Amino acid sequence: MTCQIRALLAAAALALAPAMAPVTAAADDGIFIEGPAELAEFLWVKRPVVVFADTPDDPRFMLQMDMLRDRPGALAERDVVVLTDTDPAAGGPLRKSLRPRGFSVVLVAKDGRVELRKPAPWDVRELTRVIDKLPLRQQEIRDARRGGAG
Repeated sequence: MTCQIRALLAAAALALAPAMAPVTAAADDGIFIEGPAELAEFLWVKRPVVVFADTPDDPRFMLQMDMLRDRPGALAERDVVVLTDTDPAAGGPLRKSLRPRGFSVVLVAKDGRVELRKPAPWDVRELTRVIDKLPLRQQEIRDARRGGAG
């Protein structure tokens, strides 16, 4: 009897695994990171955009991920990395450090500061406007202009 229950639980876990896996684009694009992550991994290297939801089936989560996937070039140009957490029960490191409630999108600067939190999906255009106003991004733009002109 115990073996049958374990087999049923294992089968159920396998059936649910795709729905519980973090949403990601192509594995090698470097923008959409799959699996648990710590913000410290990206300090001074990337600008994490963290998308939280209580379930991967949240319509806002699906809409947000679709909007982000539609313009990966704009995100890559700004050193954005997209991290997701759709399992509040797991108590992952992103939830512990950013403490979201339900659906939210959090923009973290390269220096680790939380720049903005939104309780609704963001368009990539809005997101990039906010990023482009950050002081470090302004410096990156100036440096790129100097490098391109020389």
